[in-house]
Amino acid sequence: MKNIYTAIGLMSGTSLDGVDVAMVKTDGEDILEFIASSFLAYLPEFSKKMQNVAKNDVPLSDVLRLEREITDYHVTAVNNLLNKTNAKADIIGFHGQTIRHLPDEGLTWQIGDSNYLAAKLNIPVVGDFRRRDMANGGQGAPLVPLFHKALFYKQNKPCAIVNIGGVANMTYLSENGDIKAGDCGTGMGLVDILIQKNTNQQYDNNGEIGLSGNIDNSVLKKALSLPFFKKTFPKSADRYDFDAIDTSNLAFKDGVATLVAVTAQGILQCLPTSTAHKNITLWLTGGGAKNQLLVDLLQKSGAKVRNIEEINLRPDTMEAECFAWLAVRRLKNLPLCTTKTTGCVKSSCGGVLTV
Repeated sequence: MKNIYTAIGLMSGTSLDGVDVAMVKTDGEDILEFIASSFLAYLPEFSKKMQNVAKNDVPLSDVLRLEREITDYHVTAVNNLLNKTNAKADIIGFHGQTIRHLPDEGLTWQIGDSNYLAAKLNIPVVGDFRRRDMANGGQGAPLVPLFHKALFYKQNKPCAIVNIGGVANMTYLSENGDIKAGDCGTGMGLVDILIQKNTNQQYDNNGEIGLSGNIDNSVLKKALSLPFFKKTFPKSADRYDFDAIDTSNLAFKDGVATLVAVTAQGILQCLPTSTAHKNITLWLTGGGAKNQLLVDLLQKSGAKVRNIEEINLRPDTMEAECFAWLAVRRLKNLPLCTTKTTGCVKSSCGGVLTV
């Protein structure tokens, strides 16, 4: 019988809105049971501080203080979940918060103190998931593709699982089960910033604002000329790689619509050209899966667009569940990535265990 663990996964993504927490039972190959999940929102002032440290050079002492603060958020998030479930966890997968991702230089940095987290919760922690892959020549991201493959192996193929957070990433599964993966481009990050500047909302609820705007094709074309969009899989991006996309001359609603179109085209350009879009299913997950304008633009390609909720999966917590699964794979010395998912020269088992 395979060893089965009760694992907690923690995810704080590029949206910088808070901590997703998920508890599952897994053997590191399958998710055997979903137990519970929760979300702890960051205070707006803290999100602004995190955005500043992710975009700008700041004193290292400020980074250290933010690392302690964000780790305290994660401690609280885990305790909230444990109090809700009365369950006991064997291991925690701790992604941390990415403040730099420079794949062309083989550099990435996720802040978060695994030692402090383990000490406060008295639970072993696996953190620092990405740097071993980069040491092996990989992009260090995305790390969800093998998890996607495990979850979707029974679904009709070809299909693509598209996670739309601050940045969008894709796992493409061909008819014969081959896998390709990478980041597609901007997700909802730029849209969220524009919404927050112009309204009292944090995001475009159901894509309503974007649906009322018009796409500016000249801005769209210029955005898609950025070097990132010309790269092929595997590739990865930092949220701020797309700051050159300029909608300042557009009306607010048109700017929102145009940024959503950039996200949609970035996704569609990553599909294999040999595959007719009408033959592929796009399974959407992440916050952007709820944006109706994005769904409409993807459907216009001829692809079948479906939300993972249709097969009883959870778009809001999938990444957190993934890092619970990855933590167990670290315990079992199983690979977290392959040459086809990150471009590494050899598969590796990343992550650092703190007990």
